[in-house]
Amino acid sequence: MKRVEIPSRFFFSTPPAPCPYLEDKMERKIVTLLAGEDPDHLHNALSLAGFRRSQDLAYRPACEGCNACIPIRVQTRAFSASKSQRRVWSKNRLLKAIERPAIATDEHFTLFKKYLLARHAEGGMADMAFCDYQAMVEDSPVQSQLTEFRREDGTLYAVCLTDLMDDGLSLVYSFYDPEEEKNSPGSFIILWHILQARYLAMPYVYLGYWIAESPKMAYKKKFRPVEILTKEGWQVLFS
Repeated sequence: MKRVEIPSRFFFSTPPAPCPYLEDKMERKIVTLLAGEDPDHLHNALSLAGFRRSQDLAYRPACEGCNACIPIRVQTRAFSASKSQRRVWSKNRLLKAIERPAIATDEHFTLFKKYLLARHAEGGMADMAFCDYQAMVEDSPVQSQLTEFRREDGTLYAVCLTDLMDDGLSLVYSFYDPEEEKNSPGSFIILWHILQARYLAMPYVYLGYWIAESPKMAYKKKFRPVEILTKEGWQVLFS
């Protein structure tokens, strides 16, 4: 396995907080600032080691007595859509994808709030103001972009914030019209990125963390073949 070289730098630990995915668990993260002369190179190196980005920080879970959060990525070249995934694509085939700079807009924020109120009303993000959303989108020291998905009439269907990496696309955050839940917009966004990465000759799409015990995370392992990061490096998940 290719050795991942991470420049010497400062890492910090966050205080324990309730885990948003597993009951009666506390989460803690190791974080570092994405700064220096080449933050994109640092971001790529840290991503290979299982880190994720939030604004200008890279983080990785470091929970005491728990290793449930596992980095996961899709092999784009070998990916083969399942029958249900082909149905998802067909349902959404008339959507238009538009790639834009990572700049927050009122239209995006309106959809973002509608999504949070329907899907994550009890979560910590539900109270975010426009300035908070703007920071989430725009405070990036690395190559990032927004992809809009619009219906035939031009109305906004979904948005995804994506980081462009050396070896793939990393989905940072996506949201969609909750009234379209029946059309599986979340799965469609992943399918679109897999095909886009393949078009760009990028071998991977990074999906963040997968938790085997969390039903909310089950969808991530369905985009086969997927790899997870183990102590021995990135390995294909067969189960």
